[in-house]
Amino acid sequence: MARNATRYLGIGCAIACKIAPELSIELDERDGHPGEVLVEEAARAALLVVGHRGWGSRPPLWGGSVAIRAAAAAACPVVVVPESAPPVSPDADRPVLVGIDGSPLSEAAVGFAFEQADHRRVPLVAVHCWLDQVDEGEVAALIDWAAVRTGEEALLAQRLAGWAEKYPAVPVRRVVLRDGPAHALVEHSAEAGLLVLGSHGRGSVLGTLLGSVSLAAIRHAHCPVAVVRPDPERRP
Repeated sequence: MARNATRYLGIGCAIACKIAPELSIELDERDGHPGEVLVEEAARAALLVVGHRGWGSRPPLWGGSVAIRAAAAAACPVVVVPESAPPVSPDADRPVLVGIDGSPLSEAAVGFAFEQADHRRVPLVAVHCWLDQVDEGEVAALIDWAAVRTGEEALLAQRLAGWAEKYPAVPVRRVVLRDGPAHALVEHSAEAGLLVLGSHGRGSVLGTLLGSVSLAAIRHAHCPVAVVRPDPERRP
């Protein structure tokens, strides 16, 4: 096992040096459960990046995935890179996609998404979904759906306002959909270079505490997924 760990570290270092030779790289071989070790190290990191092979047709078991454990418990933002994600270079001009639920809890995710879009010099696509459970029929016919949409569009604009002023060079495209957020974000991720989601930060052990949207994104997204915890100091 130790020999394999050393070999994998060497392979990873060689790949990193080839992609970004200017970086200073430190290798650290640790003994322990991968998820627990990564969460421990994340307390001293600005960003944690983990790979993910996916589960095929089976859902994740409780804490059964290193990526889920890390995303659920790490103190810093976690980027999960699926095995099926395209190489870095072809995605260089792809936009950053951020899911906004309209609550202050997504503030840190919005800030992280703007920072990434600014750094990559790509547009930002902000997606806000609303899904009313009213059945089509007499009750639904009485609802002013145009007014509802206008309200949701205003909510999205409010969440983006301060950040758009802080990052004026980042082109922003707003998308408001009457759809489930997981389905919409996974669909839009096919054209994105990074999908950013907020985390309620309630769990320290089980990946199920990430929420259904985050789990669905990590499982099905076509691009890397960043899970960002709330940060009271992150304000536009």
